[in-house]
Amino acid sequence: MLVLGIETSCDETAISLVENGKKILSNVVASSLHLHKKYGGVVPEIATRYHVELIDYVLEQAEKEAGIDLDDVDLIAAVYGPGLVGALLIGLTLGKVLSLALGVPLLGINHLQAHVYAGMMNQRKNKFPFVALIVSGGHTSLFYVQSFLKWRKLGSTLDDAAGEAFDKVAKILDLGYPGGPIIEKTAKKGDADKIRFPRSYLGEDSLDFSFSGLKTAVLYYVKDHESRVTNHERRNIAAGFQEAVVDVLVKKTLKACLFKNVQDVVIGGGVVANGRLRERLEKELKPLGINVHVPEFALCQDNAAMVAGLAYQLYKRGKRSRLDLEVNPNLKI
Repeated sequence: MLVLGIETSCDETAISLVENGKKILSNVVASSLHLHKKYGGVVPEIATRYHVELIDYVLEQAEKEAGIDLDDVDLIAAVYGPGLVGALLIGLTLGKVLSLALGVPLLGINHLQAHVYAGMMNQRKNKFPFVALIVSGGHTSLFYVQSFLKWRKLGSTLDDAAGEAFDKVAKILDLGYPGGPIIEKTAKKGDADKIRFPRSYLGEDSLDFSFSGLKTAVLYYVKDHESRVTNHERRNIAAGFQEAVVDVLVKKTLKACLFKNVQDVVIGGGVVANGRLRERLEKELKPLGINVHVPEFALCQDNAAMVAGLAYQLYKRGKRSRLDLEVNPNLKI
C-alpha cells in the first residue's frame, strides 16, 4: 500500500511516499529555518508564505525520487494539527485536492503521534504497550500507548517545553537560533559539573515537566556574573543547563516505565536528536531491561515519512477522514 504524506505544521515543507508503513521511497523536506534565524524564532506569516511557494516543488521532488506516478498512490495523509494554523492549512488543502483528484481516501494525522511513530519505523514488529516521550520545541509529554488507537497521557509540561527552553537559553547566552543544536555543540566543550542548575521534579509522583524555573535560573546566573561570562564560562553554562534538562527527561521517563511496568520506550520530536539525551536514556534504562527506540536523525525533525507511515497503520485499523476536515492548531492526543 502506497501512502503519500504531507507535513506543514511549522517551518518545514515536507512530502514523502512510504510503502506499507515502513519502506521510505522518498522523504523530501524544504526548511524555511534560514528565514527565521534573525528573528530568533519562527514567524508564522513567513513560514506560511514559504509553504505556498515551495509545496508544488516538494511534491514534484518526492514523486521523482520515489520513481512512481501519483496515480499509484492509495492514500493521502496530511497533518491537521497541532501547529501553526496558516501552515497547517497549506498542507491539508493540498491533501484534500490530491484526494479528490486521484479518487483516493484522505486521512488527517496528529503531528505528535507521527513523531512517536518515527521512532517505530525501524522496528520489524510494533511493540505494545510502551511509554512514549515526545520532546520538541512546543511539546514535552509522556504517554502510555497500548495500541495505535489507544493513548493515555501520563504527563506534560506545565510551562515551557524542553525545546523552547533550549531556544530561550541560547538567546540568553547570545548563541543564536535554533537553540537545540547550538546548546549541544557548545555544551560538548564545557563541564556540566561546574555549574549545577535546579531540577524541577514537581513532587514524588508527578510525571509532569517544568522548565521555566531552569531557564530563569540561567538568566539570573548570567546577570549576576555578567562582568565575567567568558566563552569558557558560557560553555559551562550550556553544559550545566543541558544536563539539568536531560536529568529531568530521563528520570521522568524511567518513572513512567516503572509505573506502567513496560519494557519499551519510544521517543520522538526534534529534541531527541540531542546526543546527550540519547546517551543517558540508553545508559540508565537498558540495564533495567527497558529498550529505548529512537528515530533515525533524519526523522527527528518534522518530516512526512512519519506521517505517511502512521497513516498506513491507522488506515488498516479503519480510520478515515472527510474532505471537510479542518485544521486544529491546538490538537491534543
